[in-house]
This record gives sequence, C-alpha cells and structure tokens, in this order.
Amino acid sequence: MRVQCVICDTIEELVDDTLEAKRLRNRPIHTHMCKKCHDRITERTKQRIATGKFHFYRSSRRIEDDF
Repeated sequence: MRVQCVICDTIEELVDDTLEAKRLRNRPIHTHMCKKCHDRITERTKQRIATGKFHFYRSSRRIEDDF
C-alpha cells in the first residue's frame, strides 16, 4: 500500500497486512506520518516540555475509564 506523509509529502510503501495499513484503509480520517517526521516532532515536544513553559495536558484517568 502506498501512503504519503501529511507533513513532508514523501511517499512510502506499507505492507498490506500491518495494523497501520488496515487503519488507513478502513478509516480515511487517520493519517500517516513518516518515521523521520514522527521522530522530529517527538524530539521537539520533549525539548518544549523540558523548558518548563510548555504545559502538557493529558486527559484524566477517570474520564478514560468511563469509556
């Protein structure tokens, strides 16, 4: 399956039997991000959290348990 990264527009090949390929086929709202972009965003988010000025909000456990 050919997929395109939503950030850098590179085209990659995914194996059709993988979970990510199935999600992209069945739910078009899901998007694909290449490994390079994913790693870059992860690293920059960690840098912003380390500054202390970035508030990383996560949902409460109680709300997640209700679903």
